[in-house]
Amino acid sequence: MPDPHVTPRTVDISVAAPAYNEADNIAMAVREWQEYLENNPAVGDWEIVVCDDGSRDATGEILAGLRDRCPRLVVVGFERNRGAGAAIAAAIAATRLDWVVLLDSDGQFPIANLDQVIPRIQAGEAVAFSGARIRKADGAAYRWGSAASGAVSNLLHGTRYRDFNSIFKVVHGPLFRALPLESGGMNCSTEITARVAELGHRWVEVPIEHRERGGGRRGWRFWRGACDRALFVVYLGYRHWLLRRGILRRPGDLPAVPVRPVAEEVR
Repeated sequence: MPDPHVTPRTVDISVAAPAYNEADNIAMAVREWQEYLENNPAVGDWEIVVCDDGSRDATGEILAGLRDRCPRLVVVGFERNRGAGAAIAAAIAATRLDWVVLLDSDGQFPIANLDQVIPRIQAGEAVAFSGARIRKADGAAYRWGSAASGAVSNLLHGTRYRDFNSIFKVVHGPLFRALPLESGGMNCSTEITARVAELGHRWVEVPIEHRERGGGRRGWRFWRGACDRALFVVYLGYRHWLLRRGILRRPGDLPAVPVRPVAEEVR
């Protein structure tokens, strides 16, 4: 965990992002991320990690071409589509730097929102930051669904976050990479909020800009997605209740298991 008494001059940042059939958006998104990270004096080392979630369009080819102009772009991927949750988890796992910012590849969350977070990282304020969308650019149905699931999530977890479901997250890298994420669909951002809270960490919300999709269309159907989210929110709330009653152990409570070198075991 970062030492709150040490103020870093620069912050090392990994961008993690899923991509599924984002041929219309991915090049513009990566160029925007690269330009911001290269030119921000508060950013030290940086990298961009994109997980291609079995795209059936030209997303993979575009990412391969972008690597020539952006050597710090790391591309991981699946041969078949496994869902946003799996792609997000894979992108996070492939990062290596001190702080990880989770973005989407459709351009809805400008990386410039980091301007609100980096000074707080340097001040040692917290280990987890979440973007609260000032004005959501989604359609009315999506805004209503997000507000409803966020309200239920807050009720079940005893929290009061303004934007429980926001995908814009900035988390200390070792903590982010250690989260046991299970979501297979579009509910991964909700799960991340819940998992970090389970470990006893407080999210610091910062106001952020939210834009309309750059192009293409969403990769999930509204009513099926709404049903899946409702079920998942109930699952997370039930899990939180079991943790509070001591029926489940928190991940941080699990005992460490000593691992002997392989060569020692052979002898």
